[in-house]
Amino acid sequence: MARSKQLLGLDIGTARIGVAIADTAVRIAIPQEYITVDGREVAAIAEQVIANGIDTIVIGYPRNQSGEATEQTAVTELFAKKLEDIDATIVFQDESLTSVIAEQRLSSRRKVYEKGEIDSEAAAIILQDYMEQRL
Repeated sequence: MARSKQLLGLDIGTARIGVAIADTAVRIAIPQEYITVDGREVAAIAEQVIANGIDTIVIGYPRNQSGEATEQTAVTELFAKKLEDIDATIVFQDESLTSVIAEQRLSSRRKVYEKGEIDSEAAAIILQDYMEQRL
């Protein structure tokens, strides 16, 4: 039996990075504390990888409704290159409408939430989609 893998999901933004983790044995993505983009974000992600024994980093891949690349797609691809020295496989997962769905989920819980929580909820959706579609 193959060992379970530890996954880290990221929703890359220009101000914040949503973060989620999952174990492939359990197959449930769990939102984590978001990371503020302040020049230390790569180190913060590397710390997450080490602390959680991450095998694979799943990055949300933004596209427009027609499936074409956007300005945010280029930002995401550039950021992914900064993560190449981290000892984990990097893969992309479509993130269409994840922020909208994340906000709807948080709103339905009738609690006050901040923008960073939407980002991490979106990261969890991205990671969950990855597990359901590719594993």
